[in-house]
Amino acid sequence: MLRIPSSTYRLQLNKDFTFDDAAKVAEYLCALGVSHVYCSPYLQAASGSTHGYDVVSHQRVNEELGGAEGHERFCKKLGELHLGQVLDTVPNHMSLGKENRYWWDVLENGTSSRYASFFDIDWQPQEERLRNKVLVPILPDQYGRVLQAGGIKVVRQGNKFQVEASGQTLPVAPPSLPAILARAAEYAKSDTLSFLASSFGRLEAPEFVDRRRILARHRDKVVLYTLLERLCAEEAGVCGGIDKSLSELNANLDALDDFLNQQNYRLAYWKTSGQQISFRRFFDVNSLVGLRVEREHVFEESHALVLEWLRRGVLDGVRVDHPDGLRDPLEYLKRLREHAPDAWIVGEKILEPGEFLRESWPIQGTSGYDFLNAVGGVLVDSAGMVELGRVYQAFLGKQFAGQLTEFSAVAHEKKINVLQEALGSDVNRLTSLFVEICESNRNQRDFTQTEVRRAIRELAACFAIYRTYVVPDREEITDEDRAYIVQATECAKQKRQDVDAGLFDFLRDVLTMEVKGKQETEFVLRFQQFTGPVMAKGVEDTAFYCYNRLTGLNEVGNDPGCDGLSVAEFHAYCAKMQATHPVTMTALATHDTKRSDDVRARLAVLSEIPGRFGGVAQRWSRMNREFRTGEMPDRNTEYLYYQTLIGAWPLPVDRAQSYMLKAVREAKQQTTWVANNKEFEDALHLFVEKTLGHEPFLKELEQFVEKVKGPGRVNSLVQTLIKHTAPGVPDLYQGTELWDLSLVDPDNRRPVDFETRRRLLEELKVMKCEHVAARVMEGMEEGLPKLWVIHQALHLRRERPEWFDAEAAYAPLDVAGVKNEYVIAYLRGDSVATVVPRLTMKMEGAWRRTTVSLPEGQWRNRLTGEMVGGGRVAVEMLWKDFPVALLVREDISEGRGDA
Repeated sequence: MLRIPSSTYRLQLNKDFTFDDAAKVAEYLCALGVSHVYCSPYLQAASGSTHGYDVVSHQRVNEELGGAEGHERFCKKLGELHLGQVLDTVPNHMSLGKENRYWWDVLENGTSSRYASFFDIDWQPQEERLRNKVLVPILPDQYGRVLQAGGIKVVRQGNKFQVEASGQTLPVAPPSLPAILARAAEYAKSDTLSFLASSFGRLEAPEFVDRRRILARHRDKVVLYTLLERLCAEEAGVCGGIDKSLSELNANLDALDDFLNQQNYRLAYWKTSGQQISFRRFFDVNSLVGLRVEREHVFEESHALVLEWLRRGVLDGVRVDHPDGLRDPLEYLKRLREHAPDAWIVGEKILEPGEFLRESWPIQGTSGYDFLNAVGGVLVDSAGMVELGRVYQAFLGKQFAGQLTEFSAVAHEKKINVLQEALGSDVNRLTSLFVEICESNRNQRDFTQTEVRRAIRELAACFAIYRTYVVPDREEITDEDRAYIVQATECAKQKRQDVDAGLFDFLRDVLTMEVKGKQETEFVLRFQQFTGPVMAKGVEDTAFYCYNRLTGLNEVGNDPGCDGLSVAEFHAYCAKMQATHPVTMTALATHDTKRSDDVRARLAVLSEIPGRFGGVAQRWSRMNREFRTGEMPDRNTEYLYYQTLIGAWPLPVDRAQSYMLKAVREAKQQTTWVANNKEFEDALHLFVEKTLGHEPFLKELEQFVEKVKGPGRVNSLVQTLIKHTAPGVPDLYQGTELWDLSLVDPDNRRPVDFETRRRLLEELKVMKCEHVAARVMEGMEEGLPKLWVIHQALHLRRERPEWFDAEAAYAPLDVAGVKNEYVIAYLRGDSVATVVPRLTMKMEGAWRRTTVSLPEGQWRNRLTGEMVGGGRVAVEMLWKDFPVALLVREDISEGRGDA
């Protein structure tokens, strides 16, 4: 039987918030009403990791969090409180470095490593100098210059040898040791050392597919190192001879260069990674290498501990990080489901507008970005969004005339830029593969590398979704996937008419399996793994920081060029979810959201007053002109800055500066992470400092924020209540049960003040039912209304889970009156009604006899304690004491629903 949570609470674990710290807040979470604690990844990660996604070992619990003992104490505490647990898992990649014994073994032994099959490495790239080698781009300058400057040397650690470069250490290939040990044997006059030198040189070099020979080689290598260790301990002069030989090697650049060329890796300038790296990464992160989890032995070894926790009931479910990075997501999820048939499984699948999770996937749903964007879309004013486009263009002025105001064009341009730079090595790999395919098809063999590279870039940039799921080995392709591929092909042909249209058609035919073969299959699978990073890096991590019409819509999986959703469209989305994925996760904030839910809720108000906002933005720009350095910051950055201040105010100078620096580097227009424009960054830093110290500006800013803050808080309560009553399992990101004005990470990973939250919850619990809404509203500044909505909704879900489960219907309620489009009302099952307003600043409270039709019976408002009868009810009456209404049908004599 599936173990479905009624709700989850996300905790970000790190060395400053360990298992013991999490255990201390468990009682508070239980009292709040959540059913499950949802933890960030806690298998062993790289030292100092702040997030846990850089896993280095799947066999151990992260020692910095408290290790196995701390984990056991934490789980025991949850068990005592009858709280379940969900864990974030990372199947797609691992972190590099010495802590990762798999990766260290690969660098040491190359294709003969016991773990070479674990990683997605191209051992035979087109560039011959990288054949059977892993590119390690860590050097601060060109290889030869660093070598000349003494920045690379070989050192001894006991009986082992390592290469030191740029503050990192790498292993030495055993067959290269004769270069050190043979000379050392002469100095030490040791026949045994000479024998060992020759033996290391004679080690076999089997390919990783020959498991038996690889294990035999590993055995021989271990024996040789053991003998070397014994020899160093027993024969005087051996260690001295080795160290003298090492000293000579490090002093002889030609010999050292030859020795380094014998390694299974190639040290390189860090800037080469974008074009030459030979392994699949997580997006463009060089320190995260792709896992071949589709191989059963890799799956078994990397999932053993998590699966054991699921079998024992330590975990009730998992969230699968980035399933689109996997070679075959469906196969992976089926295997996971077979091993954990009763687990609640959600995937971090990013769905673009109009796209829905594949019903063939044996999981409960997504991690909630689709819900976040749907509820955010219904809270903006469509007409106001159109006007905001004109406001944005006017603010940008002639400098950006016609630019940055069409999101699709911005997104496409940024995808192309990323394809040319950060993801260049991935493009090169696909290009080489497709050129081989062309060579084996006589009608296509004359397409050049350059043509193919351009076509692949353009086709990838034209994909409207993260990826398709064609599986040639199973002859699987859906009409949906075929349509996306055809759409992208036609788009690419239109945009690049200088490229032969026949090449695009051939790419389409390969991707749709019209043309088949071994190489074609490999290309299809790799291309599908590739388009996700293009979308993520080009759109979410670049275009979203360039296109600033209304930044509250710039969220993962959203199209900020759209003008929002109607109430009918929102209802249609919820009905679809109830029919297909009724226990998916619903979220408003995550560790990856660009802005917190409360920041987005406040920014949504700007769509209701576009003209007023446009006026103040222009006035503020004139007011702050003296603080610019020449033309820096540019108008687009300044426009983003004012929205950021409105959304997150009060915002201290240091947080504002940190956020704006991250934003402009992500935008890659004036400066970047890899090529800092110090002049621009200094000017921006100064602009933020001066404007936030300028009293006239601060006075106007605070006055404007005061006008939008109230409606923004109503928006927050609206989306919060919807999250807890719409189809799905609501997730609460740590700390967001009170007003939270955080920006993108690391801002949203600041420590949470759980003591304040615990105190406020205790105050709520002792409040008497009479006039409870008024007392809650008095605590508006502290965030008490938001905490109240969450507390009441969570406890209702805990008391009556059947009202929100897969069988509980979702039905819009009829709203009548001229303002009916300003009301969102729906029924869950036949016993819970949600009635909330939208566009409240535009409404200014004039509801003009707008009514909602409730089914017959007596309904108690869980947020005010008041009773109403069924039939036509004035929405104004429902909201007179509290901005939103959560109605539960009950017999009046039962008296349920108190605090």
